[in-house]
Amino acid sequence: MQDTTHATTATATDERADLLEALAKHRHFLRFTTRDLTDEQAGQRTTASELCLGGLVKHVASVERHWAEFIQHGPSAMPDFTAMTEADFAKRADEFRMLPGETLEGILADYADVARRTDELVTALPDLNASHPLPKAPWNEPGARWSARRVLLHMIAETAQHAGHADIIRESLDGAKSMG
Repeated sequence: MQDTTHATTATATDERADLLEALAKHRHFLRFTTRDLTDEQAGQRTTASELCLGGLVKHVASVERHWAEFIQHGPSAMPDFTAMTEADFAKRADEFRMLPGETLEGILADYADVARRTDELVTALPDLNASHPLPKAPWNEPGARWSARRVLLHMIAETAQHAGHADIIRESLDGAKSMG
């Protein structure tokens, strides 16, 4: 597993470099939990949760992709969660599991591509203070706005949280840990 995320951060400066480095660190830990796994293992549930390692990586890639699009295009890049149907939520649940025909290698390649594009976007952003209103969702405060900086902090938190989930799933699978 090659970590290419540091190449872009070297061209960023100051705050951007710090944000991208923190994101790269947590991306690494998430990917690291999948080391040496087969596709079957990556799709296996090992806890009471519906989560599997391949599904977690898919989810984090999807979340990062959507938030990067939000930085560029505002709330139109995100779904209106208040208007989603049961079928919409069922389809969204597919990003938390490996579907037939999906491979861990393909999921990791997609995640690497998402990460590269996000890093390029952040490096090129004219202003981290640029903000957009949040998309409609029951969990978003009406009228709230997030800056690009706040979105990046959210990406870091989301990635770190799911890297922790992944570590628990992996340890339950075969005893391997990301740290310790």
